[in-house]
Amino acid sequence: MENNNQLLQEKTELQRQLGLPETLSIVINRIIGSGIFRTPAPIMLITASVSMFYGVWVLGGVATILGALCYAELVAMMPKAGGPYVFLKAAFPPVVTFLRGWAMFFVSETGAIAAVALFFSENAVSLFHTGPAKYPVALIAIAVVFMLTLFNSYGIKLSGTLQNIFGLAKIAILVLIVATAFSSGINTANFSSEATTAGPSGWAAVIAIFTAMRYSFFAYSGWEGATYVAEEVKNPSRNLPLSLFGGIGIVMLLYLLINSAYINLLGPAKMGTSTSVAVDSMQIAIGSAGALFVIIAIMVNTFSNVNTQIFVKSRTWFAMSRDQLFFRPLSKIHPRYKTPNYSLYAQAVWASVLILFSTTAKSNYEAVIDYFSFTSSVFNVLTFASVFVLRMKYPDIARPYKTFGYPITLIIVILIQLTFMIVTLITAFIPSLLGIALTATGLIYYKFYVPEESKQLKSSMS
Repeated sequence: MENNNQLLQEKTELQRQLGLPETLSIVINRIIGSGIFRTPAPIMLITASVSMFYGVWVLGGVATILGALCYAELVAMMPKAGGPYVFLKAAFPPVVTFLRGWAMFFVSETGAIAAVALFFSENAVSLFHTGPAKYPVALIAIAVVFMLTLFNSYGIKLSGTLQNIFGLAKIAILVLIVATAFSSGINTANFSSEATTAGPSGWAAVIAIFTAMRYSFFAYSGWEGATYVAEEVKNPSRNLPLSLFGGIGIVMLLYLLINSAYINLLGPAKMGTSTSVAVDSMQIAIGSAGALFVIIAIMVNTFSNVNTQIFVKSRTWFAMSRDQLFFRPLSKIHPRYKTPNYSLYAQAVWASVLILFSTTAKSNYEAVIDYFSFTSSVFNVLTFASVFVLRMKYPDIARPYKTFGYPITLIIVILIQLTFMIVTLITAFIPSLLGIALTATGLIYYKFYVPEESKQLKSSMS
């Protein structure tokens, strides 16, 4: 019972100032970034079928909603800073939670901040300059990361206000693109089976769908964003589940509409070979002004996405440090603004290092997704499995929300993730191994620098 009380109540200096509008905006802002402007092309290229193309987006959305059903139980039960890290900590030994956090900080999460900041910067530079501009792009990206880090260090209210503004702007932009795309009517020929060559069938179709889902999962990624700031949400047992379901539902609808807009204007064949489906679509619709509009729209979306990533992800490093599983200074709270400033600044520094490192290599958007997909899926499966584990370990704990359709829902989402993992390992073997290897380097830090008492702690909810 003592562990149960520690689960529900933990002393914290963070302040609960985020309501439902702010948490809903966090989910929407965290999901909608660069993905919807880039990933439809490789998905169409792989599936070579309009129906399979839609199937990938629907299956990705359904899998995301099923995942949210599981996360809703966990976060309503444990409304603490850190998101998935907190759930793994409660269910598994410290080394598992440490490796998840290590991979997030040094590989996937700060890497995502760097990648989206660079994508913003590339579009900003393209407004004034044509041709290669690696160093100006990198410097602008670093400036954006530090500027938004500074904003987020000045209190939770300012961060919440920015989330609301950007969330509304994103929805308005996507709705405007859809309206423009269909303003001249529906090109039914582009949606017919004759518009594409015969797509794969049988097992080849299954492999194609799950291969393409790498990109739809990437476009939906970030849906769990609000769980990272659970310690700063008012009435978290109510507002966090509502924000997850509402945010994912809104984004799924927008994604289906925006993809329909792309198909309506470009058709499947042009979509599959496009390097920027959004720009190409709007250029067809309203000429060069359309291309300019999309570039500005991408900048707004990516800028707000970087802002949300900086805001929510810093709470994981704060939570890890508080548990003595990461660099100790990162658990410090600013005495006036009550924000984890050291965690924010460390995150900005490492993201900037990755941005500078990017100047030595040629950017490859799809390769980055391949690189992180397998490792992320491994930890996703473990996080979903936490629902099983915690139901057995702590059957009497209060659960304000219980996973709908348990255990069937949980089994389905884990099977989807496992299938996705296997297909990813087969179709992106080398990138998957590299992601695993980089995660494994964290074991060196864990062995020599994590205090022995932290290693000996049994998995708990405290």
